[in-house]
Amino acid sequence: MLVIVGYIIVCGSVFGGFVLAGGHMAVLFQPIELLMIGGAAVGAAFVGNTPKSLKASLKALPSVFKGSPYSKAMYMELMTMLFDVLTKIRKEGLMSIEGDIEKPEESPLFSKYPLVVKDHHLMEFLSDYLRLMVSGNMDAFQIENLMDNELETHHHEGAIPGHFMAKLGDGLPAFGIVAAVMGVVHTMESVGIPPAELGILIAKALVGTFLGILLAYGFVGPLASLLEQKLDESSKAFQCVKVTLLASLNGYAPALSVEFGRKVLYSTERPTFSELEEHIKQSKSK
Repeated sequence: MLVIVGYIIVCGSVFGGFVLAGGHMAVLFQPIELLMIGGAAVGAAFVGNTPKSLKASLKALPSVFKGSPYSKAMYMELMTMLFDVLTKIRKEGLMSIEGDIEKPEESPLFSKYPLVVKDHHLMEFLSDYLRLMVSGNMDAFQIENLMDNELETHHHEGAIPGHFMAKLGDGLPAFGIVAAVMGVVHTMESVGIPPAELGILIAKALVGTFLGILLAYGFVGPLASLLEQKLDESSKAFQCVKVTLLASLNGYAPALSVEFGRKVLYSTERPTFSELEEHIKQSKSK
């Protein structure tokens, strides 16, 4: 919703200000200029990116129009689920969760937390490291090192769409200049026409520069920033799981391990100690 509202504000401010200054909107409608700028930008994107990068970027674009799934309610569920898992391990042993981690989507233990289970990548991350804990052949240091490497890979892979949009935005002003130069070339070859018509051609040429800059800084550039923020939000959930599991491996009780995980969350989504404690009690009573 904020993306749509932001675009409306951008268009309203730019085009509204142009009209208020006495400009005519019709002169800004230049489909040929858009074809040159947009076509050149898309072509350059094909040249400068692998099929994997293009596919990842196209897949990520719809997410900018959706709200973040990493809300306070989701983190409450995540930490309550971690508490239940670690409590079961402490009471019944590591082998007691073997069935749960093999098929998380069918597990009675995990099914109580739909906001977490629907995040396939997060559940895969959690299940994989619980499986390593069940194996009993790795210490906390080895698992932490492996987690850090996987999180680094996750971050680099998740950054591809943001980098793609940033590069695309960086190129648009230059392609706008290309379109403007092409317009100027056309104008120069038409110097014999009346001044009024010549002025129209010059105006059309300048629209290319305007469109390139507007598309770059008003539309595409902000999407790159938003994709980077969404990546940071998703990484925080993985860090929460990592810190909680490592605290458990180092011998801390479930309640204290979950507290370690709570502390790494951003303040805007982090529940208070009392809120989390109350949520865990309510979950037990169900």
